[in-house]
Amino acid sequence: MIAINHTLISEDLFEKKFVCDLNACKGECCVAGDSGAPLDKKELKILDKIYPTVKPYMNNKGISAVEKNGPYILDEDGDYTTTLVGEGEECAFVVFDENNIAKCAIEQAYLDGKIDWKKPVSCHLYPIRITEYKEYDAVNYHHWHICKSACECGKQLNVPVFKFLKEPLIRKYGEDWFKELELVYSAYNNNK
Repeated sequence: MIAINHTLISEDLFEKKFVCDLNACKGECCVAGDSGAPLDKKELKILDKIYPTVKPYMNNKGISAVEKNGPYILDEDGDYTTTLVGEGEECAFVVFDENNIAKCAIEQAYLDGKIDWKKPVSCHLYPIRITEYKEYDAVNYHHWHICKSACECGKQLNVPVFKFLKEPLIRKYGEDWFKELELVYSAYNNNK
């Protein structure tokens, strides 16, 4: 583990290679799984606020799920997550494009300039998962078989996980933190 400020970072962020390949995986991370995207408590108010603007980008199944359950739920583990359209089904904010690739209605509204929030930070950071403890955040790489094509693409392009996720890591921890991470990565590589 590598310590930077109040974070403990897994060396997997340096060692593992990753570049999303949506043509291969079709955005399966937004569809598979048994719960929605993890949410910070501050993101709950944001979802409540932006939902009316995002709603026109959503499909009927997603709208029905949000109208019935709200844009987020408290799951069995006591964590807030985005609402699913049904048990074991996709996130309520998923829309499918003409190639059947899962896209995010929130992100589409953001890209169109309708809102100023891209999407939940946990979605933006995936395959990094953060566990917040009282004294520090544990920043880990989450291996999931559905991302096999992203791992293969990352290996071919030689892109470490943390470099692929530069934008969301800066969003979460700031520019200075990321610059420190890059310095640590350089030293880490020199010591190998």
